[in-house]
Amino acid sequence: MKSGSMPYHLCLDVLGNPLRIAMIKELERGPKSVGELAENTGEEQSKVSHNLKKLVECHFVEATRKGKERVYSLNKKTIIPLLNLVEKHTKSYCGRICLKKK
Repeated sequence: MKSGSMPYHLCLDVLGNPLRIAMIKELERGPKSVGELAENTGEEQSKVSHNLKKLVECHFVEATRKGKERVYSLNKKTIIPLLNLVEKHTKSYCGRICLKKK
């Protein structure tokens, strides 16, 4: 990596995971606990927790305490505009090519 270049791959790698995107989409509907995210995504709670950790580390998701549990919500300042930009780019430039790779 060149000196002074940004490690974009670290950020984009976190978003390149289908479960993390599913969790972000769930959190767009409102704050949720790990249990709620696990139930809504159909994944094991431990797997959801592991992936939430990555999203929190990158500040895409924020965690707050509500009694004994943690409630997760989106960092709406950055993640929503970022996802909107990716969606716009995909619709404008990827089209059928990106969809075929699924």
